Amino acid sequence: MEDRMGWARFVGFKMLRLLSLLAGVSVVSFILMQFSPVDPVEAYIGGDMIRVSAEQRSLIEERWGLNDSPVERLLTWGQALVQGDLGTSMIYRQPVADIIQERFMNSVALMAVAWVLSGLIGFGLGVAAAMKKDSQLDRLICWYCYTLASTPVFWIALLLLMVFGVWLGWLPIGLGVPAGMAADQVTWGDRAMHMILPALTLSLTGVAAIALHTRQKLVDVLDSDYILFARARGERGVQLFRRHGFRHVVLPALTLQFASFSELFGGAVLAEQVFSYPGLGQATVQAGLRGDVPLLLGLVLCSAIFVFTGNMLADILYRIIDPRMKEEAIG
Repeated sequence: MEDRMGWARFVGFKMLRLLSLLAGVSVVSFILMQFSPVDPVEAYIGGDMIRVSAEQRSLIEERWGLNDSPVERLLTWGQALVQGDLGTSMIYRQPVADIIQERFMNSVALMAVAWVLSGLIGFGLGVAAAMKKDSQLDRLICWYCYTLASTPVFWIALLLLMVFGVWLGWLPIGLGVPAGMAADQVTWGDRAMHMILPALTLSLTGVAAIALHTRQKLVDVLDSDYILFARARGERGVQLFRRHGFRHVVLPALTLQFASFSELFGGAVLAEQVFSYPGLGQATVQAGLRGDVPLLLGLVLCSAIFVFTGNMLADILYRIIDPRMKEEAIG
């Protein structure tokens, strides 16, 4: 019974935090958009702006509620949100919910592949570096991770694009499907080929943190007294890591990996823009550059829920695996 009550308090606290988070990011994002130099009417009309009269501009502002005060616009949007309506995108002329639904699976597939690859590769590199501490392999892995950590995502994306897409011609240079191909003719193989470069970009940038963290944790474990005793008994290499090292480093690595959802989404925004990949990241950039407030607010809510889910999964994992976490009143 106490365990159930603990979980109930944990879930309730998390839901309250989620609601306050969504309210906070919505208000802050809306305020920032009010100070944006982008004219939403000009972005809506495009190249025909010089042929639009003042009367037509007024009608457009009235149609989208741009002539209302910021407070009225925010309250109107909030009331519609409570009823399940995210509004209509100004640049796509479609309901925001439909745009998010259309692009959500593309982004989730991309980030899922990158998340798994970065976790496995980073964990493997961290273990290899720790087991060979102060060797040439350790120095090479650390140099590689520090270089990646200090390199912008868009630069890695451009480099991979130039090498594998332009110079070698092995992979498509962009888009989510082949250009000019009908939707019913696109195969899963075509989608996978177009996903390789953006997924590789995100996985490479996500390797550094997990590798360096795993290396340091495992180095601390290998310097402990019980490891010295295990070495004295003749345990070495893989056997030593499997029996004594793995269980001590896998939980922190998983927690860090789940907590990296924010960096993953932020990297996806830049990678999708470079490769013109039709996901939530590209839509976020377009919404910000063209002053599409309804679409941007919908995407902000979606990204906040995505990042919050990653952090909550990390907390749940800790509570399940580490018994000490269950004794806390609130996770």
